[in-house]
Amino acid sequence: MTVDPNAATQDFPTPPGASRPHPARYLVPALVAAAVAVALGAYGKVHDPAGTAFNFAGFSSTGAVKSWLASAAVLFASVQVVSALMLYGRLPGPGWSGALHRWSGRAAFLIAVPVAVHCLYALGYQTYETRVLWHSLLGCFFFGAFSAKMLLLRSERLPGWLLPIIGGIVFAALTIIWLTSALWFFRTFGVTT
Repeated sequence: MTVDPNAATQDFPTPPGASRPHPARYLVPALVAAAVAVALGAYGKVHDPAGTAFNFAGFSSTGAVKSWLASAAVLFASVQVVSALMLYGRLPGPGWSGALHRWSGRAAFLIAVPVAVHCLYALGYQTYETRVLWHSLLGCFFFGAFSAKMLLLRSERLPGWLLPIIGGIVFAALTIIWLTSALWFFRTFGVTT
């Protein structure tokens, strides 16, 4: 059996005479999430797209770089889901599941950042077709939801269901972002570097 490293954030019985935390404490993470998502979308919309922001040696195009980095981010995010299931006792796992969970999340986020920076700087917020609209919307939403998750992570007495739900939402958003970008790129241009 593994121990949940976020156990301090779980819902404990309220001691007699103590009051339960007010639900308004969730307002700050929600407002930060909304502010991050709106700020990214607004920047992407008003910024004049540069066309390209980076390229790495060995890759044929910026699209290939972004697609492979996004695929790596989704891979690490998948490790996060599996390690979270281990932490919550839904799957058997080693004692280092907590470290795996934290480091795979860090890796996924750090790999996703240059992709997002390129998307915002080089392409901006675009809506010219349904796939691109969903990609733009969910890209902004992902970073907002991720911000809220990070703020909630160390909150006291969270309901036990809240972090898994928010983590699932963040993972689902990243997966759909990957489907509307990297998978589309690989299907359109082939699995190239």
